[in-house]
Amino acid sequence: MLNFKRINNITGWVVFVLATLVYIITVEDTASFWDPGEFIAVSYKLSVPHPPGAPFFLLVYRMFSFLALGDTLEIAYWMNIGSALFSGFTILFLFWSITLFGQRLFGIKPNEESKGQTIALMGAGIVGSLCYTFSDSFWFSAVESEVYAMSSFFTAIVIWAVLKWDVITDPRKENRWLIFIAYLVGLSIGVHLLNLVALPALALIYYFKKTDKPNLKGSIIAFILGGVTLVIINNLIIPGLPSLAGNMEIFFVNSLGLPFGSGIIFFSIAFFTALYFAFRYSMKRETATLNTILLSLVFILIGYSSYALIVVRANQDPVINENAPKDIISYVSYLKREQYGYRPLLHGQYFTAKLVDQVEGSPIYLKGDDKYEIVDYELVNTYDPTKTTIFPRVYSTQENHKRIYRQKLGLREGQDPTFGDNIYFMFSHQLGQMYFRYFMWNFSGRESDFSDAPWIGLTDAFSDKFPDYIKENKGHNNYFMLPLILGLVGFFFQYKKDSKSFYVNLMLFLMMGAVLVVYLNSPPVEPRERDYIYVGSFYAFAIWIGMGVLAIAHGIAKMNKNLATAGIIATLITLPVAGLMGVQNWDDHNRDGRYFSVDSARNFLASCAPNAILFTGGDNDTFPLWYVQEVEGFRTDVRVIVLSYFDTDWYVEQMTRPVNESEALPFSLTKENFQKGTNDVLYVTGQDEENSAISVRAYLSLIRSNDPRLNMKTGGKSVINMVPSKNLILDVDSSFVYNDEIVPSQFKSLFTDQMNLQVKGQYLTKGSLMLIDLITNNNWDRPIYFNNTSLATIGLNLSDHVVMEGLTYRLLPIRKPNFVREELVNTDIAYKHFMEDFQFRNLDNPDAYYDEEYRRFVSNHRSSINTVAIALLEENEMDKARELLNYGLEVMPNEAIPYDLSSGQSVPLFFEVGEEDKALEIIDVVGNRSLDMIEFYDSENRDYDREILISIEMIRYFIPLLRERGYDEIAEEFKRRLESYLGPQDLGDDIDLR
Repeated sequence: MLNFKRINNITGWVVFVLATLVYIITVEDTASFWDPGEFIAVSYKLSVPHPPGAPFFLLVYRMFSFLALGDTLEIAYWMNIGSALFSGFTILFLFWSITLFGQRLFGIKPNEESKGQTIALMGAGIVGSLCYTFSDSFWFSAVESEVYAMSSFFTAIVIWAVLKWDVITDPRKENRWLIFIAYLVGLSIGVHLLNLVALPALALIYYFKKTDKPNLKGSIIAFILGGVTLVIINNLIIPGLPSLAGNMEIFFVNSLGLPFGSGIIFFSIAFFTALYFAFRYSMKRETATLNTILLSLVFILIGYSSYALIVVRANQDPVINENAPKDIISYVSYLKREQYGYRPLLHGQYFTAKLVDQVEGSPIYLKGDDKYEIVDYELVNTYDPTKTTIFPRVYSTQENHKRIYRQKLGLREGQDPTFGDNIYFMFSHQLGQMYFRYFMWNFSGRESDFSDAPWIGLTDAFSDKFPDYIKENKGHNNYFMLPLILGLVGFFFQYKKDSKSFYVNLMLFLMMGAVLVVYLNSPPVEPRERDYIYVGSFYAFAIWIGMGVLAIAHGIAKMNKNLATAGIIATLITLPVAGLMGVQNWDDHNRDGRYFSVDSARNFLASCAPNAILFTGGDNDTFPLWYVQEVEGFRTDVRVIVLSYFDTDWYVEQMTRPVNESEALPFSLTKENFQKGTNDVLYVTGQDEENSAISVRAYLSLIRSNDPRLNMKTGGKSVINMVPSKNLILDVDSSFVYNDEIVPSQFKSLFTDQMNLQVKGQYLTKGSLMLIDLITNNNWDRPIYFNNTSLATIGLNLSDHVVMEGLTYRLLPIRKPNFVREELVNTDIAYKHFMEDFQFRNLDNPDAYYDEEYRRFVSNHRSSINTVAIALLEENEMDKARELLNYGLEVMPNEAIPYDLSSGQSVPLFFEVGEEDKALEIIDVVGNRSLDMIEFYDSENRDYDREILISIEMIRYFIPLLRERGYDEIAEEFKRRLESYLGPQDLGDDIDLR
């Protein structure tokens, strides 16, 4: 007889080594886009990340940074190795969980496994765990420094530990395992809260073991109690205990006049005293269950105590200190993620509901000099009750979201959604588009890595309908639905043979999938694909894939009467399914050799003059910059300001302090003027907006003095400040025109002694007010820059007062003439940046994988090259324009980064500099590819998305351009093909080369 325990351990570790090696080989070499740049930076310096924080993650990954041995360029790599390692351990515990589920299915007691059962179980564990190893969503998180790899590890080890507990018969050992599980749950809180979602399903295992005759009613009660445990931890322990401590703190300090911290000390003493007497009671009464619950609570709190790091480090004022949770009040706000706003879950309004009343609710406190001061009140909104519903799914205040709701639901402007529309959106979009599509990506196939890419079904798997642009996309992965089929076989087999375990796994699958979807209540559009959220659900399906191997082995054994042989055959039959997933997914998950997330960040900083101030917009505009400054130490003289954070008091206050090599920003407004609840929104009240104006300095003086003439009444008791006019005039000292360091010589003729910092909409936010203050009081001492995103989203119209210097736009006391349509460009500086200062490492390597986000940043660089080339041509710098355009093709070739919209827009420029062959080559590649895509969408009757709209735009752009250049034959062929798909087109004969 084979020694099952030894073989199970050895095989599990072999699978672990294999999975870990796969992840190490394919790991990203540096900080990738989205959150890893932030997490690497905050882990390296133990700073404070975005709410609700991940303190245990920071501590562990800080230790991985030590493996870089002081080489700052290697820190990101070693932290990514940490994710690879945790992901490998996730696969290890998945393997052991599959074999434990298999033992339950066979009804085997420990150490009683037959040879055939051992072989079959090993095959099930190998195939199931390897399919998950190579799954799309899990592999994505396994090779970058994000919380999801470590969170998956905690989910896997908790599931395994509960299954392990299930086979223990000694009550003392049982309790030790339960306490161990509680400790793991507590630690996982310091990584990510997804681990908690598994608790209701795991409660079923406890019920099935402790009940001799389990039934449906008892199972439902056990599941509900598991849900109660989830609510206790997620709502009462995590934010609840600090909230209670905060309330006591306010009472002791404000009402009793005691010093800061007295309420927290009293709460801590009272809480632990109550725990002590509860322990004494359980021991005196010999109540083992209560004692175990109390011990579990203590160990959850021990794990949760990693959150002390957040408060400790916040009080040290690190460079990255998001929300600055320095005291109990701000800490509770941080834990509750209050900055992310509110989405109704069980009852709320439709997106068409009008606000009918707004009253002040609970007070908002901030720590003052000697007490906690009320700085604002929560607003309680009341909406039209005829436009509210239970279980609201279609709600948003954003106009873009409202437009998409109408489009998806087929509603006219002004038409209200029905409850049927509400539920339709949940099933079609939230469960269909934002979950089921991801599920099928992982176990059926994925058409491409384009946004909103569909999954590949069985009919598509064997067809040749896809155009080359999709087939050649590295994200085009086709599994012929084999993993899905194998998992469904295991689904029904486990249901038939071991219904208890089936329901446990089913609840894991649903809780971490469909139920999570319903809880998150996602909006109609996300900034990126969110499949990584649901890897726990895919984990449960991988268990069914393992059960599918057992089903095949069981079926073969019925025929040959030899389970050992059947197990080997079943493994050999199904192992290629995992191999197929590995082969298909390798090229779009191998991140080796890509650096452009970091290089683009360096390029943005390199675009700035020394001691500059740079405004950025979203995550990918900012997090890589934080990484290169905080970890690699590059251009720390540049002060990076996140525009969205600039609306908060804690962030503005951080800007008033020096950081690294950057001095404090020169504000004239004081903390009293920008604290929370003050000047959050300032409405424009000027009647004659075109002719009225106010001096910026005079307006800031009124704000500083809290002049009552600015006051205006709002709902409730609130009084806020207003803006008398949209036109805020900044007077500029004309002596600056003689200073080439401020206004370059080529722009001296555009100098203006009055700049209009015009308000774009009907109000100013605090961030826009502080920007006005910064511009005014900076007095041109430090260069102020904006990137594309921030320039487009600020509340001020500054486009006439900026000059492009590569990738950034510098604010200058100039005004662009009305007859100039293009951007103003400092060609000397911009040309030098592109040709000498910017980095494009490995962008010319066709073997490196660049997903859509990387391609978007490449497109931005290509577009900037076009802009600079246009400016060079206007200055009659033909040779420089040609050199720059050719350099762009050299460092960002089509073979590595497919030509895009910016490439198409460069065609007239290549014609103009005499590079006709290159212009025609771009037209040939982009034109035929676009027509193929149009034909494909037309044949599939598919809704238009960004890819197809760009394709249509490119063809419509090329046809008149080709005619003008004398290539009528190509133009007519493009027109013929376009009209065969879309009908007659009015394309005109003229084209603007700009």
